[in-house]
Amino acid sequence: MDPSSAAWGQPGEFQLAIWSGAEDAHAWAPAGLPPVVEYSVPTDMFGNTSLQPYLHSSYSAGQQQLALCNYDVVDYGAETVPGVVDYVANAQTQDGDQNASVSAEEHSDDEAMSVFEDVAIAFQDEAPMRKLKMHRFPPNIAQALGKSYTVPRVVAIGPYHHGQEHLMAAEKVKQVSAYHCMISNCSVRQMYEAVVPVADDVRALYDKDVMSRIADDDFRPMMFYDACFLVQFMRYMSDEDTCPATLYDFFESHESDVTHDIMLLENQIPWQVVEAVMGFTPVTLESVIGSWKERLVDRVVIRGGPAVELDPSYEPPHLLGFVRFYLARSSKFTEVADKDEKIKALLDSVPKSKIDALSISVSAIELDEMGINLKANQTAGLAEMELTNKGVFAELSMAPLSLDNTRASWHVNMAALELCTTPDFFDREDATYLDSVACSYLLLLCMLVHREEDVHQLRTKRILQGAGLTDKEVLKFFTSIRNSLRAGLCFGEVMVKIEMSRRRRRILIALYWFVNRNWKTIVGIGSAIGAFASILKTLQSLKGPH
Repeated sequence: MDPSSAAWGQPGEFQLAIWSGAEDAHAWAPAGLPPVVEYSVPTDMFGNTSLQPYLHSSYSAGQQQLALCNYDVVDYGAETVPGVVDYVANAQTQDGDQNASVSAEEHSDDEAMSVFEDVAIAFQDEAPMRKLKMHRFPPNIAQALGKSYTVPRVVAIGPYHHGQEHLMAAEKVKQVSAYHCMISNCSVRQMYEAVVPVADDVRALYDKDVMSRIADDDFRPMMFYDACFLVQFMRYMSDEDTCPATLYDFFESHESDVTHDIMLLENQIPWQVVEAVMGFTPVTLESVIGSWKERLVDRVVIRGGPAVELDPSYEPPHLLGFVRFYLARSSKFTEVADKDEKIKALLDSVPKSKIDALSISVSAIELDEMGINLKANQTAGLAEMELTNKGVFAELSMAPLSLDNTRASWHVNMAALELCTTPDFFDREDATYLDSVACSYLLLLCMLVHREEDVHQLRTKRILQGAGLTDKEVLKFFTSIRNSLRAGLCFGEVMVKIEMSRRRRRILIALYWFVNRNWKTIVGIGSAIGAFASILKTLQSLKGPH
C-alpha cells in the first residue's frame, strides 16, 4: 500500500481531514506520510470489547512473526555462521576429489578463511556500538524466568514484538497519541519529516536478522507512532493535566501493564526518535524520573514530583536506559567519580574469584548473627549499598525493594541491559560502578535469601516492602535469577567489607553469636542465679536477729 494513500484514505479516517496544516500527500518529500491502519471492526481502545487483530497491508506472513527470534543463527553483518559451514563443506568436498588441483583446494580454503575473517571483523566492529544497540533479552535469564519478563502485555514498542495479535488494540492508541502530539503544535508533515531521517539513522541498531524482514516504509511509521505513544505516556506520568482526557483514561486503566511493557529490554526504540517528537511536544523529564522513583517503592504516586535533577552529559540509548541511569545513581553527580575510585581501590587488592566465592557465604539471618544490622535507606538510589561500622556492631544499608510482578520485571530488565552493554564489570578502564548497579543490587539480595525465613527477615528489616509477592514467590524469584547475574563493583565492595568485618571482629562475632543463639538459656540461668541470691539474702536476714 502506498503510504500516502494509506494516510489519506476514507473521509474522516482518523480525523486527518480536519487537522490544521494538512497538505496533499503528493506534495510531500520522499518520506511520505505515516500510514493510518484501517480497522476491520470498531475497536474499544480500552480493550474491553471484542477486538479483531489487524496488520498493515504491506506486512507479509513472515513479518507477522517478528517476535519469534532464533538465537541459534546470529547475523554478524557479512554472512551468517551457517554460511561459513557451507564454505568448509565445499572445501572438504574438493579435498576428497582426486581430480581437483592443488590451486583449487587453496582457493577454496582461502574463501572459507575469508568468510571467517569477515565474521570476526563484523563482530569486532559491533563492540563499540554495544551501549547503543537495541539488544535482545539474554536467553539464560529468559529461560529461567519465562515470557512475563520479555513479552509485552498490551503495547509493542519497536520491531521485536510488533504485529503480535494480543498487542493490536494499542496500535489505535498510538495513532490517537500522534494526533494529540500534532494537533496544536505542528503539521503532520513537519513532525513526520523530523522523525524519518532519525529512523533511518537508527535502523542499524536493531537485530539485523529481524530488520531484514522489515522495509523502510514500514519501519519509519513504526518509529513515528511508537515515539508519539511514549511521549504522551511520559506526559501522563509527569503531569496529568497535560494528558488528553481520552488518553488519560487508557493510561490510568492500563498503567501497570504499560509501565511493564515500556521497561522491557526487547521493547525499546532509540532515544533519538523520542527526542525528535519531544521537539514538538515537550515533556518534563525531571518529573517523569521523580514519578518513576516513587513507583519503584511502595508509595502513593504523586504525578509531577518530586523532580529529579538531570545530568546534561548523559545520552541514553532508550527509555529503559534513561530510567535505569537515574534510578541507579545518587542525586549528587560530583560523588560518582570519587566513589568509583574508592571502590576500585578497595577491590584492586582482592582477586575477582575470591569475591565470587564470598557471594554464597552470608544470608540475612547469618548477617544478624554476625552483628550486622540490615537497614532500609528510603532515599537511596540502587547504587547506595554501604556497610558501616557502628561500634562493636555494623550496619548494611541499601535501598528498599517493593516486589510485585511489574517491579520485578523492571529490575530484571535493567540488569539484563547491563549484562548486554558491559562485558566486564570489573574493567578498570571501561567500566564504572554505575554500569552494574542493577546486577549488584539483585545479586546482593540473592545472597541474602536462601530460604523463606530469610525473606521474612528482609520484611522485618523493611528491606523488602509491600505484599505483591508471597515469601515463597520471592524466594523462587531470587533463586531463579541467582546464576544468571554477574557480580558488579558495588556488590564486590559490600562483600569485601563484610569479610573484612568478619575477620576483624572474630571474637566479638563468636560471643555475639553465642549470646544470640542461647539468650533464653542465659536469661533463665541469670534468673535462677538471681532467685538463688534472693533466697540466700532472705535467709541471711532471718538469721541476723538471732
